Amino acid sequence: MPNSPARILADLGFRYDPANIYQQVITQVLDAGHRLNLPRHLQLIMAEPKSEVMVHFPVEMDDGSYKLFKGYRVQHNNILGPYKGGIRYHAGVSLDHVKALSVLMTMKCSLAGLPLGGGKGGVQVNPNDLSEDELMRLTRRFIAALGDNIGPEHDIPAPDVGTNAQVMAWMADTYINFNNATHHGSGAAVVTGKPVAFGGSVGREKATGQGVVYVIEDLLPEMIDKPLADTTYSVVGFGNVGSWTAKLLAAHGSHLAAVMDHTGAIAPNPGSPGNGASGGLDAEALAQHVEATGGVADFPGSKPISEEVFYTTKVDLFVPAALEQMIGIDQARMLNSKVIAAAATAPTTPEGEKVLAARGIKVLPAILCNCGGVVVSYFEWMQNRQSEIWDLERVDAELRKHMRSAAAKVLATRTELDCDMRTAAYAAALKHIAEVYRLRGIFP
Repeated sequence: MPNSPARILADLGFRYDPANIYQQVITQVLDAGHRLNLPRHLQLIMAEPKSEVMVHFPVEMDDGSYKLFKGYRVQHNNILGPYKGGIRYHAGVSLDHVKALSVLMTMKCSLAGLPLGGGKGGVQVNPNDLSEDELMRLTRRFIAALGDNIGPEHDIPAPDVGTNAQVMAWMADTYINFNNATHHGSGAAVVTGKPVAFGGSVGREKATGQGVVYVIEDLLPEMIDKPLADTTYSVVGFGNVGSWTAKLLAAHGSHLAAVMDHTGAIAPNPGSPGNGASGGLDAEALAQHVEATGGVADFPGSKPISEEVFYTTKVDLFVPAALEQMIGIDQARMLNSKVIAAAATAPTTPEGEKVLAARGIKVLPAILCNCGGVVVSYFEWMQNRQSEIWDLERVDAELRKHMRSAAAKVLATRTELDCDMRTAAYAAALKHIAEVYRLRGIFP
């Protein structure tokens, strides 16, 4: 078929590689476009980023030696507005990985109804191997190397895996000083996710987890015949997104049955002080433990369990909140859950998804569940540009509106196309992008 995803990729010179994360993601997006009968030229445009920036930059280490680091910034599409997306510091960062994440940012921004496009960046580094001074120097050198490839009206980075509010503060400060940005409006708007004292938005730290929970509140009742207060859930990955999702679900009375991260897997030890009011793990205390120790292992009152026991623990809701492609065939076969709320970006492999579908496990798609972070990043960007400060009540209320609207689009598109929810989410996002291309045309 001339407009099939395989034909589009073949015409662009892709060599088929089922293990390539970019080809996996873009094939899923193009499949949704094919179902919509998206014009061929738009499928071609969506299949490749507009630009891919790769930089190599030296950083002085504390001992006086120098190391050379590799960094990326991929700008996928900006038909809706400036590029927007996180920067991650991780040893596994690669060009195709960043490209895949940039596509998903385009989809998230469109689905959430934001006037922003999709971008993503990263540096190949394990930030835990660096001192704070080395991390600062690496950050400043990276932003200097990117130069005018970023800017408040062009491309606005944000935190991701391995980066945080402090890193964003260094990024903004470097940009301001290199670009004399204080004389051209709010240079702080070049990045979001900054500390509140330096132009960050209240509610940004919990935004992605809060968005996940808003989606669960709206959609879980139609998937399982049980109120949220009586549900059990497990979480893989207990960083910012996983911990906030767990804490917010616990506030509803939900029971945290198991948690796993890079340090191991744990479950409640019956009758121990580590249990929360619902009898599950105390999510708030666990988050404090992870902040202090770096992982969930040895949480007081818990008991260690194997990976197999973690996945086979019976729960109503499973929340993958770690890195991409954590749920492959083996995990999908073991998983003992009714619903998955994809808090992480692309947490399942295509083969894993097929197993989940065959087993009747329902999946709330990632670009819907985890778009809360970019929504509140958009709020921060607006506050910076308009010299405003919003209170938490307003941020949460506006976030809920965006999440509820996005969920409604996905449900309506699922009915229209008679497809799974992930395909519906991509299709809903592509509809908006296609309409803007129709109105604007392709210049010149």
